[in-house]
Amino acid sequence: MKKLFGTDGVRGLSNKYPMTVDMVQRIGSAAAVYFKNGSKNRKPKIVIGKDTRLSNYMFETALTSGMCAMGVDVIWVGPMPTPAIAHLTQSLRADAGVVISASHNPYHDSGIKFFNSKGFKLADKLELELEELALANKFNYSEFQYEKIGTLKRIEQEMGRYIEYLKNTFPKDLTLEGLRIGIDAANGAAYKVAPILFRELGAEIYILGNKPNGININDNVGALHTKELRKLVIDKDLDLGIALDGDADRVIFIDRDGHEINGDAIIGLLAKAMIEKDSLNHNTVVATIMSNMGLDKALESINGKVIKTNVGDRYVLDALKKGNFNLGGENSGHLIFRDYSTTGDGLLAALQALSIMISSGKDLGELARFVEIFPQVLKSKVVKVKTPISELKNVQDKIILIEKELGNDGRINVRYSGTENKVRVMIEGDNYIKISSYANDVISLFK
Repeated sequence: MKKLFGTDGVRGLSNKYPMTVDMVQRIGSAAAVYFKNGSKNRKPKIVIGKDTRLSNYMFETALTSGMCAMGVDVIWVGPMPTPAIAHLTQSLRADAGVVISASHNPYHDSGIKFFNSKGFKLADKLELELEELALANKFNYSEFQYEKIGTLKRIEQEMGRYIEYLKNTFPKDLTLEGLRIGIDAANGAAYKVAPILFRELGAEIYILGNKPNGININDNVGALHTKELRKLVIDKDLDLGIALDGDADRVIFIDRDGHEINGDAIIGLLAKAMIEKDSLNHNTVVATIMSNMGLDKALESINGKVIKTNVGDRYVLDALKKGNFNLGGENSGHLIFRDYSTTGDGLLAALQALSIMISSGKDLGELARFVEIFPQVLKSKVVKVKTPISELKNVQDKIILIEKELGNDGRINVRYSGTENKVRVMIEGDNYIKISSYANDVISLFK
């Protein structure tokens, strides 16, 4: 069992274990020790980016102190989307990349995510090794004195490198000219990148969530809070809205009628277009156990297939690599295009969806109706101890009973959150009232 790392790096309340300055410095030193092993008698180089949380000033400094003290050179690129760090780690020939972000969580949380030199998130085995080093806290700092101490370099212009990379994923024979788009940057890492990207491709944009102050990240804005963006799209008669989360690795769309389009619907319309072009590897997409049954049924209708993984975009990526598939994601809006990227990227996903919308001449809402979303209920409850679900007899009995009653017209998933002390219950079916009752029955069994 991992003690520090969850499903997406280390995460927690700022200034509360494990997200304390002391522990973050130790994590930085542990990363330095590990990534020095592959640096071949030269100083390793690690890129650090962050979102716009107030606490990230101290964590950026703490990570850097731990790394420099162990002889690693550090590059700061400032506020930058998580996928930008994955890209820049490769582009700058760095040994690793780090993002200081708690993604869609409120400002008082923070977190740390690592990428290896090829831009991939770390495997569970490696995260366990980093944990052991950090928790042991037996670093030989005296070995790195004088000229062996690492350096810090701040680079401001790398945003342009990422923007050009994104533009090169958009078909060169297409343009966004004539489109009126609402963009919600969640007061987060993409508040500069997103407006520049879409303007340079020709769109007329209306921007929300582009005035971060350290505490307003994801605060009633972004992918989890689309009310203001939906209102903007309707009031301004826009063609669509694009909502990013705090670190811009996920995206949710709003169609011209103000309806929200989630990741499952986007995966479906993308897969359909790719199957028609014979560009979807093995006619298969990778999704998670939380993805809606409607995606499975939609792809079955065109001889496509969905493979399911555990929750977490890195598990999706693992399945993509193992099966040589090129499209996957989560219903939350994490979408991975393996032809272009090594991780989820909200801006890249937006460009790919826009390219289909433009080339087809159809509204995004019309395209999204290819996936008929089943009614779904999500319930969560705080727990003190994450006792394995398999050991909870009452819960297991209730799950078996519900599965029997749902049959082939629904499903149930009960799991613990990877980032919080919560149990999550998800049930799908054709009757919302019935599945709501089922979910309440299950969640009541946890105390």
